[in-house]
Amino acid sequence: MSASLLLDIPDSEREDFVASLDDEESLALLYDWPTWARPEQIAPPGDWDAWLILAGRGAGKTRAGAEDVVAETARAPIRFALVGANPRDLRNVMVEGESGVLACSPPWHRPEYNSSLGTLDWPNGSKAFSYSAETPSALRGPQHHRAWVDEPIKFKYLQDTWDQLQLGLRLGDDPRSVVTTTPKPFPLIKSLIADPRCVVTRGSTFDNAANLPEKYLRWIIGKYKGTALEAQEIYARILDEVAGALWTYATLEMSRVPLDRETLKPIVPPMRKVVVAIDPSVTSGMDSDETGIVAVGLGEDGVGYVLGDLSKEGGLDRHGLHIVQSYVDFSADLVVAEANNGGDLVEHALRVTRDADDKPIGRSLPFKKVHASRGKRTRAEPVAMLYQQGRVKHVGAFPELEAQMTSWVPGASSPDRMDALVWALTALMVDAAPRVSVGRVRAA
Repeated sequence: MSASLLLDIPDSEREDFVASLDDEESLALLYDWPTWARPEQIAPPGDWDAWLILAGRGAGKTRAGAEDVVAETARAPIRFALVGANPRDLRNVMVEGESGVLACSPPWHRPEYNSSLGTLDWPNGSKAFSYSAETPSALRGPQHHRAWVDEPIKFKYLQDTWDQLQLGLRLGDDPRSVVTTTPKPFPLIKSLIADPRCVVTRGSTFDNAANLPEKYLRWIIGKYKGTALEAQEIYARILDEVAGALWTYATLEMSRVPLDRETLKPIVPPMRKVVVAIDPSVTSGMDSDETGIVAVGLGEDGVGYVLGDLSKEGGLDRHGLHIVQSYVDFSADLVVAEANNGGDLVEHALRVTRDADDKPIGRSLPFKKVHASRGKRTRAEPVAMLYQQGRVKHVGAFPELEAQMTSWVPGASSPDRMDALVWALTALMVDAAPRVSVGRVRAA
């Protein structure tokens, strides 16, 4: 009996039915996913290589992916690959999350989880192995029967991770991949949609409204209603471009640094100079906006390289140590921040930052306040032009930063990560470019 039928029958009949079940039958009903799932959350029948679930925020796509892992590992002993954006997402979402594998596993088919190794071992001999998209080379060599790939739009090296995964899907007679994601117009997502061997199912946030808190629904409607991202984030529609945006996903895809085919490491030249740029949240506490922190280098080839998006939620009062660490990690030469948008706060946060031994580690960091003499559009346009000219490259993907870049329309509210990027590239390439003195120009 499906959950919808249970809800449709009179209360008294439903209570009688539930009361008639013994403990074993009650557990079986509780963990019987086809009973509770919506049709688009159940693996499709037929012959396919990939199942792509495109769904809005909170639509239940993670639950569908985790339930597929539970169901397939129960059928026969198999090797499963779990592929996430980073170790944190693998652990906190795919395995230990509220809709993760452990939460979906019934007592009689519950795996042992080794968090340090990222492995799951089931009683019947099935095994799952965790792989982070931050290191595609980890997928080189291991073999699997099946894979679950969650939120590939967040992957730092998406295509390379996917290619290595597919090369290792060679066990058994019918290896398959399940991909659960919010849609974005990345080439891989588009190629999967166009692939006749891929089954695509879709779902919106509101399809799962019965299982979502009213407060969450109000929040997500308030965040995206009427914006360019509403169709993408709520209704799972792919947006190729946002009208008026200075950057497109096509431009950013052309800006990706390639990986070395042998080492699977990005091919970048030595850096002449590296800047860590800060766009601060001028409020403090847990509920404040993000503090944009972006590291950008100027290569010896004269190209700008976006090296890291290190942005954090909350105000500067919480992130002084993080900024200092970012400066060290990227061997930076300078920290920059806008003078009239919290520049003094940034400098103060750095100067008073101390390490665990109470040493003033931020006091001597080179710092420069930059002044906004032009409007945001005027500042951003030269940077966007650098991208169009192929003079800026991204070392991997930076999903949150790139989402701001491709959805920001001049005149809209200020996005923090993008602002930090603009300041960094302005300091390295725009302001540093030679200027022609009008007074020296002579007619031919």
